[in-house]
Amino acid sequence: MPVNVPPRNQVDKAWTWNAESVFPNHDTWQTEQQALADALSSLEHFQGHLADGPHKLAEYFTASEQLFRRTLKLFFYARMHLACETTDQVAAGMTGQAGGLLARLGGATAFAEPELLQIGEEKLLEWVQAEADLKVFQHYIENLFRQQAHVRSGEVEELLALAGEPFGQVDQTEEALTSADMKFRPATSAVGTPVEVAQGSIDTILGEADRDARRTAWESYADGYLAMKNTLASNYQASVKRDVFYMRARRYNSSLEAALFQHNIPKDVFYSLIDTYRKHIPTWHRYWAVRRKALGVETLNPYDIWAPLAKEQPVVPYAQAVDWIAEGMAPLGDEYVGILRQGCLQDRWVDVYPNQGKTAGAFSYGTYDTFPFIMMSYDDNLGALSTLAHELGHSMHSYYTRQNQPFVYGDYSLFAAEVASNFNQAMVRSHLFKANSDPNFQIAVIEEAMNNIHRYFFIMPTLARFELEVHERIENGKPVTADDMIGLMADLFSEGYGSEMHVDRERVGITWSQFGHLYSNFYVFQYATGISAAHALCGRILDGVPGAVDNYLKFLSAGSSMYPVDALKMAGVDMSTPEAVERTFGVLASYVDRLDALTS
Repeated sequence: MPVNVPPRNQVDKAWTWNAESVFPNHDTWQTEQQALADALSSLEHFQGHLADGPHKLAEYFTASEQLFRRTLKLFFYARMHLACETTDQVAAGMTGQAGGLLARLGGATAFAEPELLQIGEEKLLEWVQAEADLKVFQHYIENLFRQQAHVRSGEVEELLALAGEPFGQVDQTEEALTSADMKFRPATSAVGTPVEVAQGSIDTILGEADRDARRTAWESYADGYLAMKNTLASNYQASVKRDVFYMRARRYNSSLEAALFQHNIPKDVFYSLIDTYRKHIPTWHRYWAVRRKALGVETLNPYDIWAPLAKEQPVVPYAQAVDWIAEGMAPLGDEYVGILRQGCLQDRWVDVYPNQGKTAGAFSYGTYDTFPFIMMSYDDNLGALSTLAHELGHSMHSYYTRQNQPFVYGDYSLFAAEVASNFNQAMVRSHLFKANSDPNFQIAVIEEAMNNIHRYFFIMPTLARFELEVHERIENGKPVTADDMIGLMADLFSEGYGSEMHVDRERVGITWSQFGHLYSNFYVFQYATGISAAHALCGRILDGVPGAVDNYLKFLSAGSSMYPVDALKMAGVDMSTPEAVERTFGVLASYVDRLDALTS
Protein backbone atom coordinates (compact mmCIF):
# COMPACT_ATOMS: atom_id res chain seq x y z
CA MET A 1 0.00 0.00 0.00
CA PRO A 2 1.45 3.43 -0.85
CA VAL A 3 2.98 5.46 1.95
CA ASN A 4 1.88 8.97 2.76
CA VAL A 5 3.06 11.57 0.29
CA PRO A 6 5.60 13.94 1.91
CA PRO A 7 5.53 17.73 1.66
CA ARG A 8 7.98 19.21 -0.83
CA ASN A 9 10.36 20.53 1.83
CA GLN A 10 10.94 16.99 3.13
CA VAL A 11 12.19 15.61 -0.20
CA ASP A 12 15.97 15.07 -0.33
CA LYS A 13 17.53 17.57 -2.73
CA ALA A 14 19.41 14.73 -4.44
CA TRP A 15 16.09 13.54 -5.88
CA THR A 16 14.96 16.96 -7.11
CA TRP A 17 15.64 18.68 -10.42
CA ASN A 18 18.79 20.76 -10.77
CA ALA A 19 17.08 24.15 -10.53
CA GLU A 20 20.29 25.96 -9.60
CA SER A 21 21.76 25.05 -13.00
CA VAL A 22 19.07 27.27 -14.56
CA PHE A 23 19.18 30.17 -12.06
CA PRO A 24 21.17 30.13 -8.81
CA ASN A 25 18.15 31.44 -6.88
CA HIS A 26 14.92 33.39 -7.17
CA ASP A 27 16.68 36.72 -6.69
CA THR A 28 18.82 36.11 -9.78
CA TRP A 29 15.66 35.19 -11.66
CA GLN A 30 13.99 38.46 -10.63
CA THR A 31 17.00 40.45 -11.78
CA GLU A 32 16.88 38.74 -15.18
CA GLN A 33 13.12 39.24 -15.39
CA GLN A 34 13.51 42.99 -14.94
CA ALA A 35 16.42 43.14 -17.39
CA LEU A 36 14.36 41.37 -20.03
CA ALA A 37 11.36 43.62 -19.47
CA ASP A 38 13.63 46.59 -20.11
CA ALA A 39 15.25 44.97 -23.16
CA LEU A 40 12.07 44.45 -25.18
CA SER A 41 12.22 48.00 -26.53
CA SER A 42 15.51 47.15 -28.26
CA LEU A 43 13.50 45.47 -31.03
CA GLU A 44 11.56 48.60 -31.93
CA HIS A 45 14.17 49.98 -34.32
CA PHE A 46 13.87 46.87 -36.53
CA GLN A 47 10.18 47.41 -37.25
CA GLY A 48 9.69 48.67 -40.79
CA HIS A 49 13.35 48.08 -41.66
CA LEU A 50 13.68 44.33 -42.31
CA ALA A 51 13.56 45.08 -46.05
CA ASP A 52 16.65 47.31 -45.72
CA GLY A 53 18.85 44.40 -46.68
CA PRO A 54 20.20 40.98 -45.65
CA HIS A 55 22.54 42.40 -43.00
CA LYS A 56 19.67 44.16 -41.19
CA LEU A 57 17.58 40.99 -41.33
CA ALA A 58 20.45 38.93 -39.89
CA GLU A 59 20.80 41.47 -37.06
CA TYR A 60 17.10 41.13 -36.26
CA PHE A 61 17.21 37.33 -36.20
CA THR A 62 20.16 37.44 -33.78
CA ALA A 63 18.57 40.01 -31.47
CA SER A 64 15.16 38.32 -31.32
CA GLU A 65 16.73 34.88 -30.81
CA GLN A 66 18.67 36.04 -27.77
CA LEU A 67 15.56 37.57 -26.21
CA PHE A 68 13.49 34.46 -26.84
CA ARG A 69 16.17 32.18 -25.42
CA ARG A 70 16.43 34.25 -22.25
CA THR A 71 12.66 34.58 -21.83
CA LEU A 72 11.95 30.91 -22.40
CA LYS A 73 14.56 30.02 -19.80
CA LEU A 74 12.93 32.47 -17.39
CA PHE A 75 9.50 30.94 -17.98
CA PHE A 76 10.78 27.38 -17.64
CA TYR A 77 12.37 28.02 -14.24
CA ALA A 78 9.12 29.41 -12.83
CA ARG A 79 6.89 26.83 -14.50
CA MET A 80 8.96 23.88 -13.33
CA HIS A 81 8.92 25.12 -9.73
CA LEU A 82 5.15 25.46 -9.94
CA ALA A 83 4.69 21.98 -11.43
CA CYS A 84 6.71 20.40 -8.61
CA GLU A 85 4.72 22.29 -5.97
CA THR A 86 1.48 23.72 -7.31
CA THR A 87 0.68 25.34 -3.94
CA ASP A 88 3.84 27.50 -4.16
CA GLN A 89 2.38 30.99 -4.47
CA VAL A 90 5.76 32.56 -5.21
CA ALA A 91 6.25 30.20 -8.15
CA ALA A 92 2.70 30.92 -9.31
CA GLY A 93 3.43 34.64 -9.32
CA MET A 94 6.72 34.14 -11.15
CA THR A 95 4.98 31.98 -13.76
CA GLY A 96 2.48 34.76 -14.35
CA GLN A 97 5.28 37.32 -14.68
CA ALA A 98 7.22 35.18 -17.13
CA GLY A 99 4.11 34.28 -19.11
CA GLY A 100 3.25 37.95 -19.44
CA LEU A 101 6.77 38.74 -20.57
CA LEU A 102 6.64 35.96 -23.16
CA ALA A 103 3.37 37.35 -24.53
CA ARG A 104 4.88 40.85 -24.69
CA LEU A 105 7.88 39.49 -26.57
CA GLY A 106 5.52 37.78 -29.00
CA GLY A 107 3.81 41.11 -29.53
CA ALA A 108 7.14 42.92 -29.97
CA THR A 109 8.19 40.52 -32.74
CA ALA A 110 4.77 40.18 -34.41
CA PHE A 111 5.72 42.62 -37.16
CA ALA A 112 8.47 40.37 -38.51
CA GLU A 113 6.67 37.67 -40.47
CA PRO A 114 4.25 40.06 -42.24
CA GLU A 115 7.29 42.17 -43.26
CA LEU A 116 9.11 39.08 -44.52
CA LEU A 117 6.09 38.12 -46.60
CA GLN A 118 6.07 41.59 -48.13
CA ILE A 119 9.73 41.27 -49.10
CA GLY A 120 8.86 38.13 -51.04
CA GLU A 121 10.19 34.59 -51.12
CA GLU A 122 12.41 35.05 -54.18
CA LYS A 123 14.32 38.02 -52.75
CA LEU A 124 14.66 36.42 -49.30
CA LEU A 125 16.13 33.26 -50.80
CA GLU A 126 18.58 35.42 -52.74
CA TRP A 127 19.60 37.03 -49.43
CA VAL A 128 20.02 33.58 -47.90
CA GLN A 129 22.61 32.78 -50.55
CA ALA A 130 24.34 36.16 -50.25
CA GLU A 131 24.52 36.52 -46.44
CA ALA A 132 26.35 33.77 -44.51
CA ASP A 133 24.40 34.44 -41.30
CA LEU A 134 21.11 33.85 -43.13
CA LYS A 135 21.90 30.50 -44.77
CA VAL A 136 20.47 28.55 -41.86
CA PHE A 137 17.05 30.20 -42.31
CA GLN A 138 16.25 28.72 -45.73
CA HIS A 139 13.82 26.07 -44.42
CA TYR A 140 12.25 28.62 -42.07
CA ILE A 141 11.59 31.00 -44.98
CA GLU A 142 10.22 28.29 -47.26
CA ASN A 143 7.93 27.11 -44.46
CA LEU A 144 6.78 30.67 -43.78
CA PHE A 145 5.65 31.10 -47.37
CA ARG A 146 3.93 27.70 -47.27
CA GLN A 147 1.80 29.17 -44.48
CA GLN A 148 1.45 32.59 -46.09
CA ALA A 149 -2.34 32.46 -46.38
CA HIS A 150 -2.59 32.14 -42.57
CA VAL A 151 -0.23 34.96 -41.57
CA ARG A 152 -2.10 38.19 -40.88
CA SER A 153 -1.03 41.83 -40.93
CA GLY A 154 1.49 43.13 -38.43
CA GLU A 155 -1.20 44.70 -36.23
CA VAL A 156 -3.32 41.54 -36.18
CA GLU A 157 -0.28 39.35 -35.49
CA GLU A 158 0.63 41.60 -32.56
CA LEU A 159 -2.86 41.26 -31.09
CA LEU A 160 -2.82 37.48 -31.55
CA ALA A 161 0.51 37.28 -29.76
CA LEU A 162 -0.65 39.49 -26.88
CA ALA A 163 -3.79 37.36 -26.52
CA GLY A 164 -1.51 34.49 -25.53
CA GLU A 165 -1.20 35.77 -21.96
CA PRO A 166 -4.89 35.86 -20.99
CA PHE A 167 -5.62 32.71 -23.02
CA GLY A 168 -2.79 30.93 -21.23
CA GLN A 169 -4.65 31.41 -17.95
CA VAL A 170 -7.06 28.67 -19.07
CA ASP A 171 -4.28 26.08 -18.77
CA GLN A 172 -3.10 27.43 -15.42
CA THR A 173 -6.66 27.32 -14.10
CA GLU A 174 -6.92 23.64 -15.04
CA GLU A 175 -3.70 22.81 -13.23
CA ALA A 176 -4.48 24.93 -10.16
CA LEU A 177 -7.93 23.40 -9.88
CA THR A 178 -6.92 19.75 -10.33
CA SER A 179 -3.49 19.71 -8.67
CA ALA A 180 -3.73 22.36 -5.96
CA ASP A 181 -7.38 22.92 -4.99
CA MET A 182 -9.04 19.58 -5.73
CA LYS A 183 -9.18 17.24 -2.74
CA PHE A 184 -10.07 13.56 -2.72
CA ARG A 185 -11.61 11.56 0.11
CA PRO A 186 -9.37 8.71 1.34
CA ALA A 187 -9.74 5.28 -0.19
CA THR A 188 -10.31 2.27 2.06
CA SER A 189 -8.26 -0.92 1.98
CA ALA A 190 -9.70 -4.42 2.37
CA VAL A 191 -8.94 -4.29 6.12
CA GLY A 192 -10.51 -0.87 6.54
CA THR A 193 -7.32 1.20 6.57
CA PRO A 194 -7.66 4.66 5.04
CA VAL A 195 -5.43 5.27 2.02
CA GLU A 196 -4.53 8.81 0.91
CA VAL A 197 -5.64 9.65 -2.63
CA ALA A 198 -3.65 12.36 -4.42
CA GLN A 199 -2.48 13.12 -7.93
CA GLY A 200 0.89 11.64 -7.04
CA SER A 201 -0.53 8.41 -5.57
CA ILE A 202 -3.61 7.47 -7.61
CA ASP A 203 -1.70 5.44 -10.23
CA THR A 204 0.11 3.51 -7.50
CA ILE A 205 -3.14 2.59 -5.73
CA LEU A 206 -4.80 1.50 -8.97
CA GLY A 207 -1.87 -0.86 -9.53
CA GLU A 208 -2.30 -2.58 -6.15
CA ALA A 209 -3.76 -6.07 -5.61
CA ASP A 210 -6.28 -4.79 -3.03
CA ARG A 211 -9.52 -4.48 -5.04
CA ASP A 212 -11.30 -2.54 -2.30
CA ALA A 213 -8.53 0.05 -2.29
CA ARG A 214 -8.61 0.24 -6.10
CA ARG A 215 -12.36 0.63 -6.24
CA THR A 216 -12.65 3.25 -3.54
CA ALA A 217 -9.63 5.18 -4.88
CA TRP A 218 -11.00 5.16 -8.44
CA GLU A 219 -14.41 6.27 -7.21
CA SER A 220 -12.88 8.99 -5.01
CA TYR A 221 -10.73 10.27 -7.85
CA ALA A 222 -13.62 10.38 -10.32
CA ASP A 223 -15.93 11.94 -7.72
CA GLY A 224 -13.40 14.69 -7.04
CA TYR A 225 -13.65 15.71 -10.69
CA LEU A 226 -17.41 15.19 -10.85
CA ALA A 227 -17.87 17.55 -7.92
CA MET A 228 -16.39 20.29 -10.13
CA LYS A 229 -17.78 19.08 -13.45
CA ASN A 230 -19.40 22.38 -14.40
CA THR A 231 -16.28 24.44 -13.67
CA LEU A 232 -14.07 21.94 -15.46
CA ALA A 233 -16.44 21.84 -18.43
CA SER A 234 -16.56 25.62 -18.63
CA ASN A 235 -12.78 25.83 -18.50
CA TYR A 236 -12.31 23.16 -21.17
CA GLN A 237 -14.85 24.85 -23.40
CA ALA A 238 -12.83 28.06 -23.01
CA SER A 239 -9.79 26.10 -24.23
CA VAL A 240 -11.71 24.80 -27.26
CA LYS A 241 -13.07 28.28 -28.00
CA ARG A 242 -9.49 29.54 -27.85
CA ASP A 243 -8.61 26.98 -30.55
CA VAL A 244 -11.61 28.04 -32.61
CA PHE A 245 -10.71 31.72 -32.20
CA TYR A 246 -7.17 31.17 -33.48
CA MET A 247 -8.48 28.93 -36.27
CA ARG A 248 -10.82 31.64 -37.50
CA ALA A 249 -8.35 34.47 -36.96
CA ARG A 250 -5.84 32.62 -39.14
CA ARG A 251 -8.48 31.58 -41.67
CA TYR A 252 -8.32 27.83 -41.40
CA ASN A 253 -11.36 25.67 -42.11
CA SER A 254 -11.22 23.73 -38.82
CA SER A 255 -9.31 23.49 -35.56
CA LEU A 256 -7.94 20.14 -36.72
CA GLU A 257 -6.55 21.69 -39.89
CA ALA A 258 -5.05 24.55 -37.87
CA ALA A 259 -3.30 22.11 -35.53
CA LEU A 260 -1.83 19.93 -38.29
CA PHE A 261 -1.04 22.46 -41.01
CA GLN A 262 1.68 24.14 -38.94
CA HIS A 263 3.82 21.02 -39.21
CA ASN A 264 2.63 19.98 -42.68
CA ILE A 265 0.82 16.88 -41.40
CA PRO A 266 -2.00 15.70 -43.72
CA LYS A 267 -5.43 15.47 -42.08
CA ASP A 268 -5.69 11.96 -43.51
CA VAL A 269 -3.13 10.84 -40.91
CA PHE A 270 -5.64 11.71 -38.15
CA TYR A 271 -8.65 10.10 -39.82
CA SER A 272 -6.67 7.02 -40.84
CA LEU A 273 -5.63 6.48 -37.22
CA ILE A 274 -9.22 6.72 -35.98
CA ASP A 275 -10.50 4.37 -38.69
CA THR A 276 -7.77 1.80 -37.99
CA TYR A 277 -8.39 2.02 -34.24
CA ARG A 278 -12.11 1.40 -34.67
CA LYS A 279 -11.40 -1.52 -37.00
CA HIS A 280 -9.31 -3.18 -34.30
CA ILE A 281 -11.53 -2.52 -31.27
CA PRO A 282 -12.28 -6.29 -31.06
CA THR A 283 -8.62 -6.81 -30.09
CA TRP A 284 -9.30 -4.70 -26.99
CA HIS A 285 -12.46 -6.68 -26.28
CA ARG A 286 -10.39 -9.85 -26.32
CA TYR A 287 -7.87 -8.31 -23.92
CA TRP A 288 -10.60 -7.40 -21.44
CA ALA A 289 -11.82 -11.02 -21.58
CA VAL A 290 -8.32 -12.37 -20.93
CA ARG A 291 -7.80 -9.92 -18.06
CA ARG A 292 -11.18 -10.70 -16.50
CA LYS A 293 -10.45 -14.42 -16.62
CA ALA A 294 -6.94 -13.95 -15.18
CA LEU A 295 -8.28 -11.85 -12.29
CA GLY A 296 -11.06 -14.35 -11.61
CA VAL A 297 -13.85 -11.78 -11.45
CA GLU A 298 -17.35 -12.06 -12.90
CA THR A 299 -17.34 -8.54 -14.29
CA LEU A 300 -14.39 -6.32 -15.06
CA ASN A 301 -14.50 -2.72 -13.87
CA PRO A 302 -12.33 0.21 -15.00
CA TYR A 303 -10.44 0.07 -11.68
CA ASP A 304 -9.36 -3.49 -12.62
CA ILE A 305 -7.50 -2.36 -15.74
CA TRP A 306 -4.24 -1.85 -13.83
CA ALA A 307 -4.71 -4.64 -11.24
CA PRO A 308 -1.60 -6.84 -11.02
CA LEU A 309 -1.76 -10.25 -12.66
CA ALA A 310 1.77 -11.34 -11.72
CA LYS A 311 1.90 -13.09 -8.35
CA GLU A 312 4.75 -10.82 -7.33
CA GLN A 313 5.37 -7.41 -8.80
CA PRO A 314 9.08 -6.69 -9.33
CA VAL A 315 10.43 -3.96 -7.06
CA VAL A 316 12.53 -1.63 -9.20
CA PRO A 317 14.44 1.08 -7.31
CA TYR A 318 15.32 4.19 -9.28
CA ALA A 319 19.00 3.25 -9.77
CA GLN A 320 17.98 -0.20 -11.05
CA ALA A 321 15.56 1.41 -13.48
CA VAL A 322 18.33 3.60 -14.87
CA ASP A 323 20.52 0.50 -15.33
CA TRP A 324 17.82 -1.46 -17.15
CA ILE A 325 16.92 1.49 -19.35
CA ALA A 326 20.58 1.98 -20.24
CA GLU A 327 20.89 -1.72 -21.12
CA GLY A 328 17.77 -1.57 -23.26
CA MET A 329 19.06 1.44 -25.17
CA ALA A 330 22.52 -0.06 -25.71
CA PRO A 331 21.89 -0.72 -29.44
CA LEU A 332 21.95 3.08 -29.94
CA GLY A 333 25.58 3.21 -28.85
CA ASP A 334 27.82 4.19 -25.94
CA GLU A 335 27.40 7.93 -26.46
CA TYR A 336 23.60 7.78 -26.15
CA VAL A 337 23.75 5.57 -23.05
CA GLY A 338 26.48 7.64 -21.40
CA ILE A 339 24.53 10.89 -21.80
CA LEU A 340 21.38 9.24 -20.44
CA ARG A 341 23.12 7.81 -17.37
CA GLN A 342 24.87 11.07 -16.53
CA GLY A 343 21.61 12.98 -16.82
CA CYS A 344 19.81 10.60 -14.46
CA LEU A 345 22.52 9.97 -11.89
CA GLN A 346 24.81 13.02 -11.87
CA ASP A 347 23.28 16.09 -13.51
CA ARG A 348 19.86 15.68 -11.80
CA TRP A 349 17.69 15.88 -14.88
CA VAL A 350 14.90 14.11 -12.98
CA ASP A 351 12.63 15.34 -10.20
CA VAL A 352 12.12 11.78 -9.04
CA TYR A 353 9.66 11.13 -6.21
CA PRO A 354 6.08 12.24 -5.38
CA ASN A 355 5.39 15.07 -2.97
CA GLN A 356 2.32 16.94 -1.85
CA GLY A 357 1.15 19.46 -4.43
CA LYS A 358 3.14 17.91 -7.28
CA THR A 359 1.22 18.03 -10.53
CA ALA A 360 -0.19 14.81 -11.94
CA GLY A 361 1.62 12.59 -14.40
CA ALA A 362 5.07 13.11 -15.82
CA PHE A 363 6.71 15.26 -18.46
CA SER A 364 10.03 16.22 -20.03
CA TYR A 365 10.63 19.96 -20.23
CA GLY A 366 13.49 22.40 -20.66
CA THR A 367 14.76 25.01 -23.04
CA TYR A 368 17.53 25.34 -25.61
CA ASP A 369 19.84 26.56 -22.83
CA THR A 370 18.97 24.11 -20.02
CA PHE A 371 19.13 20.42 -19.36
CA PRO A 372 16.13 18.47 -20.73
CA PHE A 373 14.52 18.00 -17.31
CA ILE A 374 11.93 15.42 -16.24
CA MET A 375 9.18 15.71 -13.65
CA MET A 376 7.59 12.48 -12.42
CA SER A 377 6.51 10.58 -9.30
CA TYR A 378 8.67 7.44 -9.26
CA ASP A 379 7.28 4.62 -7.11
CA ASP A 380 9.66 1.66 -7.53
CA ASN A 381 7.79 -0.55 -9.99
CA LEU A 382 7.87 -1.51 -13.67
CA GLY A 383 5.27 1.12 -14.49
CA ALA A 384 7.48 3.83 -13.05
CA LEU A 385 10.47 2.40 -14.94
CA SER A 386 8.43 2.58 -18.13
CA THR A 387 7.42 6.19 -17.43
CA LEU A 388 11.05 7.11 -16.81
CA ALA A 389 12.08 5.43 -20.08
CA HIS A 390 9.31 7.33 -21.88
CA GLU A 391 10.33 10.73 -20.53
CA LEU A 392 14.00 9.98 -21.19
CA GLY A 393 13.02 9.40 -24.81
CA HIS A 394 11.76 12.98 -24.89
CA SER A 395 14.80 14.30 -23.05
CA MET A 396 17.30 12.52 -25.28
CA HIS A 397 15.35 13.78 -28.32
CA SER A 398 15.70 17.32 -26.94
CA TYR A 399 19.37 16.79 -26.15
CA TYR A 400 20.28 15.57 -29.64
CA THR A 401 18.18 18.24 -31.33
CA ARG A 402 19.76 21.06 -29.36
CA GLN A 403 23.26 19.70 -29.87
CA ASN A 404 22.80 19.50 -33.63
CA GLN A 405 20.43 22.30 -34.60
CA PRO A 406 20.49 26.10 -34.27
CA PHE A 407 17.84 27.71 -32.09
CA VAL A 408 15.44 28.29 -35.00
CA TYR A 409 15.15 24.49 -35.41
CA GLY A 410 15.87 23.59 -31.79
CA ASP A 411 12.40 22.24 -31.10
CA TYR A 412 10.24 19.55 -32.69
CA SER A 413 6.56 18.85 -33.23
CA LEU A 414 4.39 16.82 -30.88
CA PHE A 415 3.94 14.39 -33.77
CA ALA A 416 7.67 13.62 -33.67
CA ALA A 417 7.98 13.89 -29.89
CA GLU A 418 5.82 10.89 -29.05
CA VAL A 419 7.88 8.66 -31.33
CA ALA A 420 11.09 9.03 -29.32
CA SER A 421 9.35 8.48 -25.98
CA ASN A 422 7.50 5.33 -27.02
CA PHE A 423 10.56 4.06 -28.86
CA ASN A 424 12.51 3.99 -25.60
CA GLN A 425 9.76 2.02 -23.90
CA ALA A 426 9.62 -0.52 -26.71
CA MET A 427 13.41 -0.99 -26.68
CA VAL A 428 13.59 -1.40 -22.90
CA ARG A 429 10.64 -3.77 -22.89
CA SER A 430 12.32 -5.98 -25.50
CA HIS A 431 15.44 -6.09 -23.32
CA LEU A 432 13.48 -7.07 -20.21
CA PHE A 433 11.72 -9.90 -22.04
CA LYS A 434 15.12 -11.34 -23.00
CA ALA A 435 16.84 -10.67 -19.69
CA ASN A 436 14.53 -12.68 -17.43
CA SER A 437 12.57 -15.74 -18.59
CA ASP A 438 10.75 -16.28 -15.27
CA PRO A 439 7.02 -16.56 -16.15
CA ASN A 440 6.02 -14.22 -13.32
CA PHE A 441 8.46 -11.57 -14.55
CA GLN A 442 7.27 -12.07 -18.12
CA ILE A 443 3.67 -11.50 -17.01
CA ALA A 444 4.73 -8.35 -15.17
CA VAL A 445 6.48 -7.00 -18.28
CA ILE A 446 3.44 -7.77 -20.44
CA GLU A 447 1.26 -5.98 -17.88
CA GLU A 448 3.49 -2.92 -18.11
CA ALA A 449 3.33 -3.12 -21.91
CA MET A 450 -0.44 -3.41 -21.88
CA ASN A 451 -0.79 -0.53 -19.43
CA ASN A 452 1.31 1.63 -21.72
CA ILE A 453 -0.46 0.54 -24.90
CA HIS A 454 -3.81 0.97 -23.15
CA ARG A 455 -2.93 4.59 -22.40
CA TYR A 456 -1.60 5.47 -25.84
CA PHE A 457 -3.52 3.12 -28.10
CA PHE A 458 -6.89 3.01 -26.32
CA ILE A 459 -7.39 6.07 -24.13
CA MET A 460 -5.70 8.56 -26.46
CA PRO A 461 -7.58 7.59 -29.65
CA THR A 462 -10.77 7.68 -27.60
CA LEU A 463 -9.93 11.15 -26.30
CA ALA A 464 -9.09 12.19 -29.87
CA ARG A 465 -12.56 11.18 -31.03
CA PHE A 466 -14.05 13.11 -28.10
CA GLU A 467 -11.89 16.14 -28.87
CA LEU A 468 -12.91 16.17 -32.53
CA GLU A 469 -16.60 15.98 -31.67
CA VAL A 470 -16.44 18.79 -29.08
CA HIS A 471 -14.48 21.04 -31.44
CA GLU A 472 -16.88 20.42 -34.30
CA ARG A 473 -19.88 21.14 -32.10
CA ILE A 474 -18.43 24.44 -30.92
CA GLU A 475 -17.24 25.36 -34.43
CA ASN A 476 -20.83 24.85 -35.60
CA GLY A 477 -22.32 26.92 -32.78
CA LYS A 478 -23.93 23.97 -30.99
CA PRO A 479 -24.25 23.95 -27.17
CA VAL A 480 -21.96 21.70 -25.14
CA THR A 481 -22.67 21.15 -21.45
CA ALA A 482 -20.84 19.18 -18.79
CA ASP A 483 -23.46 16.44 -19.06
CA ASP A 484 -23.11 16.40 -22.86
CA MET A 485 -19.38 15.85 -22.52
CA ILE A 486 -19.81 13.16 -19.86
CA GLY A 487 -22.36 11.37 -22.02
CA LEU A 488 -20.18 11.54 -25.13
CA MET A 489 -17.15 10.24 -23.25
CA ALA A 490 -19.16 7.40 -21.70
CA ASP A 491 -20.48 6.36 -25.13
CA LEU A 492 -17.01 6.27 -26.66
CA PHE A 493 -15.53 4.26 -23.80
CA SER A 494 -18.49 1.87 -23.80
CA GLU A 495 -17.76 1.07 -27.45
CA GLY A 496 -14.14 0.31 -26.57
CA TYR A 497 -14.94 -1.69 -23.45
CA GLY A 498 -17.58 -3.93 -25.03
CA SER A 499 -19.52 -6.46 -23.00
CA GLU A 500 -16.67 -7.48 -20.67
CA MET A 501 -16.54 -4.19 -18.76
CA HIS A 502 -19.08 -2.60 -16.45
CA VAL A 503 -19.39 1.09 -17.28
CA ASP A 504 -20.29 3.52 -14.50
CA ARG A 505 -21.34 6.20 -16.96
CA GLU A 506 -20.83 9.22 -14.72
CA ARG A 507 -17.41 8.19 -13.43
CA VAL A 508 -16.17 6.88 -16.78
CA GLY A 509 -17.68 9.87 -18.54
CA ILE A 510 -15.69 12.42 -16.52
CA THR A 511 -12.40 10.94 -17.85
CA TRP A 512 -11.96 13.84 -20.30
CA SER A 513 -11.37 16.22 -17.39
CA GLN A 514 -8.50 14.10 -16.04
CA PHE A 515 -6.26 14.70 -19.05
CA GLY A 516 -4.71 18.14 -19.29
CA HIS A 517 -3.38 17.02 -22.69
CA LEU A 518 -6.73 18.08 -24.17
CA TYR A 519 -5.77 21.70 -23.56
CA SER A 520 -3.21 21.36 -26.36
CA ASN A 521 -5.07 21.43 -29.67
CA PHE A 522 -5.25 17.90 -31.14
CA TYR A 523 -2.29 16.59 -29.17
CA VAL A 524 -3.70 13.29 -27.92
CA PHE A 525 -3.98 11.47 -31.27
CA GLN A 526 -0.24 11.98 -31.71
CA TYR A 527 0.42 9.57 -28.85
CA ALA A 528 -1.17 6.84 -30.95
CA THR A 529 0.70 7.75 -34.13
CA GLY A 530 3.85 8.09 -32.04
CA ILE A 531 3.62 4.63 -30.50
CA SER A 532 2.95 3.21 -33.97
CA ALA A 533 6.04 4.80 -35.52
CA ALA A 534 8.04 3.82 -32.43
CA HIS A 535 7.27 0.12 -32.75
CA ALA A 536 8.08 0.19 -36.45
CA LEU A 537 11.47 1.85 -35.83
CA CYS A 538 12.25 -0.37 -32.84
CA GLY A 539 11.59 -3.42 -35.00
CA ARG A 540 14.04 -2.18 -37.64
CA ILE A 541 16.82 -1.73 -35.11
CA LEU A 542 16.24 -5.02 -33.28
CA ASP A 543 16.07 -6.81 -36.64
CA GLY A 544 19.48 -5.39 -37.52
CA VAL A 545 18.35 -3.46 -40.60
CA PRO A 546 21.49 -1.80 -42.03
CA GLY A 547 21.61 1.92 -41.24
CA ALA A 548 18.59 1.77 -38.89
CA VAL A 549 20.48 3.09 -35.84
CA ASP A 550 22.16 5.93 -37.74
CA ASN A 551 18.89 6.94 -39.38
CA TYR A 552 17.10 6.97 -36.03
CA LEU A 553 19.80 9.18 -34.48
CA LYS A 554 19.48 11.49 -37.49
CA PHE A 555 15.76 11.71 -36.75
CA LEU A 556 16.51 12.66 -33.11
CA SER A 557 18.94 15.31 -34.35
CA ALA A 558 16.67 16.85 -37.00
CA GLY A 559 14.55 19.02 -34.71
CA SER A 560 12.22 21.16 -36.81
CA SER A 561 14.71 21.48 -39.68
CA MET A 562 12.46 18.95 -41.48
CA TYR A 563 8.72 18.35 -41.44
CA PRO A 564 7.95 15.47 -39.05
CA VAL A 565 6.46 13.13 -41.66
CA ASP A 566 9.62 13.60 -43.78
CA ALA A 567 11.92 13.12 -40.77
CA LEU A 568 10.17 9.84 -39.95
CA LYS A 569 10.50 8.69 -43.55
CA MET A 570 14.23 9.35 -43.21
CA ALA A 571 14.22 7.19 -40.08
CA GLY A 572 12.43 4.39 -41.92
CA VAL A 573 8.67 4.67 -41.36
CA ASP A 574 5.98 6.25 -43.55
CA MET A 575 3.16 7.63 -41.39
CA SER A 576 1.13 8.74 -44.41
CA THR A 577 -0.05 5.11 -44.65
CA PRO A 578 -1.77 2.99 -41.95
CA GLU A 579 0.96 0.33 -42.08
CA ALA A 580 2.67 1.33 -38.80
CA VAL A 581 -0.65 1.52 -36.93
CA GLU A 582 -1.63 -1.91 -38.25
CA ARG A 583 1.76 -3.28 -37.16
CA THR A 584 1.29 -1.96 -33.65
CA PHE A 585 -2.12 -3.59 -33.37
CA GLY A 586 -0.26 -6.77 -34.32
CA VAL A 587 2.10 -6.18 -31.39
CA LEU A 588 -0.90 -5.62 -29.13
CA ALA A 589 -2.54 -8.86 -30.29
CA SER A 590 0.70 -10.80 -29.69
CA TYR A 591 0.85 -9.50 -26.10
CA VAL A 592 -2.75 -10.58 -25.52
CA ASP A 593 -1.91 -14.08 -26.85
CA ARG A 594 1.17 -14.36 -24.62
CA LEU A 595 -0.69 -13.11 -21.59
CA ASP A 596 -3.52 -15.58 -22.20
CA ALA A 597 -1.03 -18.45 -22.44
CA LEU A 598 0.94 -17.43 -19.34
CA THR A 599 -2.11 -16.80 -17.14
CA SER A 600 -4.00 -19.89 -18.30
